[in-house]
Amino acid sequence: MPAGGQGNLFEQEPFPKAAHRELGNTQMRKNLRHATHSIRDKRLKVVGELPDWEALRDAGSTIKNNSMATLEERLLEFEKNFTARGGVVHWARDADEANKIVTDLVRGTGATEVVKVKSMATQEIGLNEHLESEGIDAFETDLAELIVQLGHDKPSHILVPAIHKNRTEVRDIFLKEMPVVDPNLTDEPAKLAEAARAHLRKKFLAAKVAISGANFALADTGTLGVVESEGNGRMCLTLPETLITVMGIEKVLPHWEDIEVFMQLLPRSSTGERMNPYTSLWTGVTEDDGPQNVHIVLLDNGRTRALADRFGRTALNCIRCSACMNVCPVYERTGGHAYGSTYPGPIGAILSPLLTGIEVEENGSLPYASSLCGACYEACPVKINIPEILVHLRGEDVDAKREKHKLPTQMDLLMKGGSWALGKGKNIGLLEKALPLGRLAAGKDKKIKKLPGIAAGWTQSRDIPAPPNKSFRDWWSDEKESK
Repeated sequence: MPAGGQGNLFEQEPFPKAAHRELGNTQMRKNLRHATHSIRDKRLKVVGELPDWEALRDAGSTIKNNSMATLEERLLEFEKNFTARGGVVHWARDADEANKIVTDLVRGTGATEVVKVKSMATQEIGLNEHLESEGIDAFETDLAELIVQLGHDKPSHILVPAIHKNRTEVRDIFLKEMPVVDPNLTDEPAKLAEAARAHLRKKFLAAKVAISGANFALADTGTLGVVESEGNGRMCLTLPETLITVMGIEKVLPHWEDIEVFMQLLPRSSTGERMNPYTSLWTGVTEDDGPQNVHIVLLDNGRTRALADRFGRTALNCIRCSACMNVCPVYERTGGHAYGSTYPGPIGAILSPLLTGIEVEENGSLPYASSLCGACYEACPVKINIPEILVHLRGEDVDAKREKHKLPTQMDLLMKGGSWALGKGKNIGLLEKALPLGRLAAGKDKKIKKLPGIAAGWTQSRDIPAPPNKSFRDWWSDEKESK
């Protein structure tokens, strides 16, 4: 089995414990509900305008499945074409290797500061923290990422990292953390954007090195693409002398024509827009135009491991639109921090365990962070069957724990008991003889408030009514005899 991923892919604490704490954050829940419902409504409107939306979803799914089936071939084809146009390709097995490659490249330029385009891959490997430990300052230029960075916080959403903050909280962060800012700054969105623009302008003009992620890599031309909304990406991708892109190997697409499908799926599914404001595509180096030193770090970090899982590999088809998060009832109430990993929400509940391996204890509770309602599957633009993969991973988790503990667990014994009881009518009949004991345990208020062992989970937030005087079978038998 290929090695698992490293970096920010792990739960910091079991999901139930983290979720319980986050549920008490009423401000966060209010912010999240407003934001996710707004994006959800916009998405439904623009998706409804396309009569061939389902055909587009099918096309996106097919392209990604074909790409994953021929991944090695596509990556080598991309390397050949990217190199032929003057770019340099680096391969990184894990987060440590990727961080070292990027650090060495930045040091080679003599720079001690870099500007960044929003990138999930660099968050996954903890690049900012690594660069800081090496004496290199990384400045996020996406507005939401800037808010998170200045607030010494963590992203809580794939697309809108500061979705848990309202504009008053953003203003307070700017007043506290921005070196030069108007002390009378209000929480008007235009004023906040103006303050961020003034703060970042000097960084853009002074930076010698930029670091980006990529939404797509096109194998047949060696082209990279970034889709964004603010123009900060365009500044980073064109102004500095050196551009370093860190990209997961699953982002490669076979053909240039494939972006026709994804440029219709991605903006509508992510921000509810017909077209995103900025799409930047570059192929290697163009003389006297833009960065003259262009590098890409192709990151594995557990993706080969996920690809080896024949049930879970479609999770690698994810295009990071976050549509699944905006419709998830669990995410809406707990927020992204409860998941611990860089990847929150329904897609994170499958992607993180697939990248690290479900047997890694820190990610064992993520596949259970779902009601299995199926809303995420309905919203996914590339038709990733998240509920099906969640059930698969739950089974893997049970098997992994069984192998680790050897002795039967409480769940094993409970399932065996259930199998025996439901296997024959006379067995369940014997158990029904114990109903009076249940009524005795319920007491005068006729409620069972605490069960022992693993069953205590049922009574943590609910009471069980006292069992009836007689079972349905006994009642039915009595009724028949009385007629």
